Amino acid sequence: MTLRVLLVEDSRVLSERMRESLEGLDNVEVVGAVADESAAVAAVRQHAVDVIVLDLQLKEGTGFGVMERLGKARPLIIVFTNYMLPEYQRLARSMGVEHFLNKSVDYERLPQLLSEISAARPH
Repeated sequence: MTLRVLLVEDSRVLSERMRESLEGLDNVEVVGAVADESAAVAAVRQHAVDVIVLDLQLKEGTGFGVMERLGKARPLIIVFTNYMLPEYQRLARSMGVEHFLNKSVDYERLPQLLSEISAARPH
């Protein structure tokens, strides 16, 4: 079963780079890439998204705003940010986030993590 991924990233260059690195993965499909909070919420509602790769600082709004607006019945979220502040990590975890990655050092980990998530899903 294909894992449907939404990229929520304010840097167009990084978003394109992430899409390229993920499109080569088996069982992973990037269904969209958006840069702000409202577009993220709309994309989740429009597509059958399984995982959101979510930056915390967006062009408009925040990743925390996306999580709050989507509520508890939302896709799995992987926070992918340069803001590794302990308070951000605590808040994200309190909102149900299991994966909190640092863009600067965990870039290579993202495709691996998505492959692991895809492999662990019931087929």
